[in-house]
Amino acid sequence: MRKDDTPLALTIGDPSGIGPEIAIAAWQAGDSAGVPLFYLIADPALVEARAREIGANVAIVETLPGQAAHHFARALPVVPLDARHLDSPGEPNPANAAGTIEAIDRAVADCFAGRAAAVVTCPIAKKPLYDAGFRFPGHTEYLAHLASRHTGAEVSPVMLLAGPELRTVPVTIHIALADVPKVLTTELIVTTARITASDLRARFGIARPRLAIAGLNPHAGEGGSMGTEDIMIVRPAVEMLKAEGIDAFGPLPADTMFYPRARAGYDAALCMYHDQALIPAKTLAFDEAVNVTLGLPFIRTSPDHGTAFDIAGKGIARADSLIAALRLARRLADSGRQAAAA
Repeated sequence: MRKDDTPLALTIGDPSGIGPEIAIAAWQAGDSAGVPLFYLIADPALVEARAREIGANVAIVETLPGQAAHHFARALPVVPLDARHLDSPGEPNPANAAGTIEAIDRAVADCFAGRAAAVVTCPIAKKPLYDAGFRFPGHTEYLAHLASRHTGAEVSPVMLLAGPELRTVPVTIHIALADVPKVLTTELIVTTARITASDLRARFGIARPRLAIAGLNPHAGEGGSMGTEDIMIVRPAVEMLKAEGIDAFGPLPADTMFYPRARAGYDAALCMYHDQALIPAKTLAFDEAVNVTLGLPFIRTSPDHGTAFDIAGKGIARADSLIAALRLARRLADSGRQAAAA
């Protein structure tokens, strides 16, 4: 089957970070890096200014999503924002929040309208958004809100870090470690695992996903001697998942889950808190790991790093993770299209 030539929608992220320059670098990498067709939703003047600052010789063309394919081989297609962006590399500014949010809104709308095959997001910073009145905990929660607004259905997003050798899912995400035992429930683990298994089947093409479930405590609680959460919360979740026909096993000691032979035994590891999932994922593939949001009615990928304000505008930011995010978004979009047509 011919691959769909609907472009990917790439959002600018926080323009004071490295988003503009990694978008430029990804386009420059082109076919040699397997970069698929995309358009950037941004303020064209900001992109042109950043290209000059980093010495990037790149042609930029203002376009509409449906015309991106006509320009992509010769110029970086930029779909203009209504909001303007201040070019202040390394200095986040709440004045840029409107454009940052507009780019996300438009990328999601383009997906629902069929103008984009997937959403790929450059990193945002929460503080300048909060200072401008943004009331969502983060990027993922806002995407879930937009999905619910478009569909009228409740959405439960799940974060997946996908690298060449490992996929990890944090069951709890951006909360203090002290709060994890208060938030972690059997129901939350089961819901997260269901969504993970479903998307691994539907989008990654894994017929029977194998899910390794990490314990919360050292040694998965050592039989209750180092905390009872693994007995009272995690193990019942694993049993419920097995009863539903999901190939889940655990709770497993997290310190022995990530060496090569252990990784060969599962398709994704469900971890109980943020760092338990992200440390192994980023250690194995810092420049290649991709943040994928599962559970949405559209595909969303993102680099696994942040805005990197400290190096913004210096021309040294690497686009490896963004290129990986673009390539994975294309693969997932093509896989979903083929599955729907089968």
